[in-house]
Amino acid sequence: MKANMTRREFLKGSLAGVGLTIAVSMTPFGPRLYAVTGKQKKLPFAPSAWLRITPENEVIVIVNKSEMGQGVYTSLPMIIADELDADWKRVRTEVAPAGDPYRDPVWKMQATGGSTSIRHMYGPLREAAAAAREMLVKAAADRWKVDARNCETAKGLVKNRKTGGTFTYGELAERAARLKLPPQPQLKNPERFALIGTPAARPDIPPKVAGKAQFGYDVQVKGMLYGTVDRPPRYGAEAASFAAEAARSVPGVRSVAPTSRGIVVCADSPWAAWEGKRSLATKWAGGTDPDLNNESLEKTLLSHLDKEGLVAKEQGNAAEALRGSAKRVSAVYLLPYLAHMNMEPMNCTASVRRDGCDVWVPTQNQTGVLETAKKVTGLKAEQIRVHTTFLGTGFGRRFETDFVQEALEASKAAGRPVKVLWRREEDLGHDYYRPGNATRIEAGLDEQGRVLAWSFKIAVPSIFSRAMPGRIEKGIDPAAVDGVMDTPYEYPNSRVEYVRVDTPVPVGFWRSVGNSHNGFTLESFTDEMAEAAGKDPLEFRLGLLKGSPRARRVLETVADKAGWGKPPRIGEALGIAQHFSFDSYVAQVAEISLDRQSGQIKVHRVVCAVDCGTAVNPDTIHAQMQGGIVMGLSAGLMETVAFGQGGPRSSNFNNYPVLRMMDCPDIEVHIVTQNDALGGIGEPGVPPVSPAVANALFRAAKIRLRSLPMSPAAVSAALKPA
Repeated sequence: MKANMTRREFLKGSLAGVGLTIAVSMTPFGPRLYAVTGKQKKLPFAPSAWLRITPENEVIVIVNKSEMGQGVYTSLPMIIADELDADWKRVRTEVAPAGDPYRDPVWKMQATGGSTSIRHMYGPLREAAAAAREMLVKAAADRWKVDARNCETAKGLVKNRKTGGTFTYGELAERAARLKLPPQPQLKNPERFALIGTPAARPDIPPKVAGKAQFGYDVQVKGMLYGTVDRPPRYGAEAASFAAEAARSVPGVRSVAPTSRGIVVCADSPWAAWEGKRSLATKWAGGTDPDLNNESLEKTLLSHLDKEGLVAKEQGNAAEALRGSAKRVSAVYLLPYLAHMNMEPMNCTASVRRDGCDVWVPTQNQTGVLETAKKVTGLKAEQIRVHTTFLGTGFGRRFETDFVQEALEASKAAGRPVKVLWRREEDLGHDYYRPGNATRIEAGLDEQGRVLAWSFKIAVPSIFSRAMPGRIEKGIDPAAVDGVMDTPYEYPNSRVEYVRVDTPVPVGFWRSVGNSHNGFTLESFTDEMAEAAGKDPLEFRLGLLKGSPRARRVLETVADKAGWGKPPRIGEALGIAQHFSFDSYVAQVAEISLDRQSGQIKVHRVVCAVDCGTAVNPDTIHAQMQGGIVMGLSAGLMETVAFGQGGPRSSNFNNYPVLRMMDCPDIEVHIVTQNDALGGIGEPGVPPVSPAVANALFRAAKIRLRSLPMSPAAVSAALKPA
């Protein structure tokens, strides 16, 4: 797999007249297709090429998304291969360089996140492949001098129905490249799909298992130094003094320099760099809030619930309906800041020169990397090459470019290529965290237990005000109300209110973003409403979903597969939850038991049903649901960032525990699909699992935890008599 193909290389290959190339140009009216031949001098409208067929009979798919374990190096080529009727064994993947031609057609930027890779690329890739298929058929028909309707395609061949003769796509590529592009290529009927919907082995797995795949940490560049940055331990602190000469005296240290993010030390080895940093003995002064700690943050979040917020959604009159309700239910939830804890800590290798720059980086945001490089170096985009490596998970953290900026500034200061490596302690202590938040929910029920009114108010720091300010509309951060604005539950009167909280703690995108916390509060409170109504939690939910057949379908499926209404198979109680996010419907049942002496919750089994529309690669869907469930369980049972003395105090797995293999439950995943609209898959598995566990805990012990994590200490405290 070639991971560093540049646009110049692509154009050179195309203009050499080798094979058939289908290029795609993004226009205000959607994607436009172009056929590229060696006779053309330039590509119109600076298009991006996602598909090439060579005379050697190779189908090359250029992937503009980052591979961080979610399987896009398999699923995106599957879309093209199926629509093209290609031989899957002849399909190969190349990684797109950073540049405008490779921007996501919906986001208008080259980035991976939001569970959008399939949703955004499915249509354009199918269109490109369908056009190529029609051109190959016409090329074959011209050679046989028959009507194109007498030809058919299968596994990389065009077959003459009358004579049985065949041409490979490679044999037709150059002739096809000279043909006029079909303006409206005919897409295949989904009933004819041969690859889409079938499990496909991922070609990136063998090199990863063998240790041959290149992650950011693996990058080696001739003449490279290793860099590390001494950063302030408190938010807003500045270096009052540091012993640069002491650091330079460490054997192997080549450069010490202040940068925008701290003092960077570059050396011949990581160990020399780290020892050089220790020798700096930096003294830090000041800070935005030197007394910041968990208690002060929680107090701030809760106090903001009493402030007037911005109304994000209002239907009917929730306040009036609440006053007229036969029964009122209310609850306040308080959820912590969470770290990403990527398997591969942050890293980036940069080579800044006077006439150019190369960046090797595991990134979710090639456009951001390119813009950061332009800003730091002063170079033009065409002088900068971004090489995207494999990502040792992303979870939204690698959408940021702080670690890229450090590598660029380090290389610029040292005058040599520099690989900046973060240790685990740096990764945890200098994260863009999932924001802590406080939520107050109120509901009014009638005498029959039906919901008359529902009110949701959340106090939470804003992610988009920093990361994507253009997405803020009327002061509302879309991440703050993720999963609330478009909940499939039907309430005759409802109100959603948002209160922005500003603290020194930096916040960013975390797997499933606002859904990660709103899923917990929504589904925990839905169980609380069911209890107040005297109804079964499943029955109560189905009553709120009469207008959402897809949500009902996943709930009914998961209930059936988990044995809802029957005694648990292994544990003590079952809990159920559902959540709609990223255009996918997910429902989960958790089976738990409780050790009342220790307060330890044991999750024995999680059953999951998911409807994401067309299932491109079922194996990927199973894997992503399993991964999301494990991450959601880890957050719900164990994780919270500790703050104190003005900054983060959590440092490693010893004081920021995550779910281990011995804690992992049996997980069943059931795909429910009727070829409905496409949904995402990387993130929707996270939100329902924690509330499913909390709801099971209530059924087991009649205690309701409204704060996370559900640690043994928190459970034990709740079990004690008031």
